[in-house]
Amino acid sequence: LILAQEAARLMASGGRIIALSSLGSRRVIAGYAAIGVSKAALEALTRYLAAELAAKGITVNTVSAGAVETDVWQAIPDGAAALSAIRARTPGGALVTPEDVAEVVFFLASPAAQAIQGQVLTVDGGYSLLA
Repeated sequence: LILAQEAARLMASGGRIIALSSLGSRRVIAGYAAIGVSKAALEALTRYLAAELAAKGITVNTVSAGAVETDVWQAIPDGAAALSAIRARTPGGALVTPEDVAEVVFFLASPAAQAIQGQVLTVDGGYSLLA
């Protein structure tokens, strides 16, 4: 909150604030409680800041990424099995890459996204669509 407020102070001619979240903000994931509730709070803050800062020409949005295929999964017990299960449940059969997430952030930072305000954009290859 403080960082966003200070950044907004420096954005006299408008700007973009883009946060990163995860599916754990909306779904229960074992062992993820502390991060999950903090991400849920971040998503709520996105909406409040969007309303507060819109008049200053500042858009505030969040990108919620699904399972991103990175080396960090090697450090997680049964990480390879978890990735396989996620891949199998994703409609297109592919995991999200860091580049996928970066492209959405790049778009949100562009003038083309000026009308997107207070939203959480999910980038998960469709994983969260299925029950």
